[in-house]
Amino acid sequence: MVYMYHSFHIHSWADGHLGCFHAWWVGEEFFADIWRVCVNNTNCTELNDSVQDFSTVQAVQATMILSTILCCIAFLIFVLQLFRLKQGERFVLTSIIQLMACLCVMIAASIYTDRRKDIHENNRELYAQTSGGSFGYSFILAWVAFAFTFISGLMYLILRKRK
Repeated sequence: MVYMYHSFHIHSWADGHLGCFHAWWVGEEFFADIWRVCVNNTNCTELNDSVQDFSTVQAVQATMILSTILCCIAFLIFVLQLFRLKQGERFVLTSIIQLMACLCVMIAASIYTDRRKDIHENNRELYAQTSGGSFGYSFILAWVAFAFTFISGLMYLILRKRK
């Protein structure tokens, strides 16, 4: 039973971690993520403070990184609690941290969902060739990570330590 929680937790972490990287917005000849915009997979431009609405991009970056860190911390606390909790006690601290990671992923994906169009329109020179795109696999993985971290946070709340 504990192995199921481990695998679920690690899968949540992996989805959140992968969600930090490529392909939040993709097309035939380009991809854009929360770190850069690449055309022809070779001509990449890093997103920096010269981008309008960069604070929005930074909010997405920060919350995705924070969710990954919180997920790792929750896993370490879970392992420690395996040895420290008395029989029958719940993994409440692990659950709280995992649910905080869930909240961070939800915030990042929600901000990107809401503000992507504005960021692209306000930076036409950077996103000129990305108009015909769609949401990419990292964006989808971010929403999957949200669901998995939420479920694992609830599972840790329900889980009791056995012998």
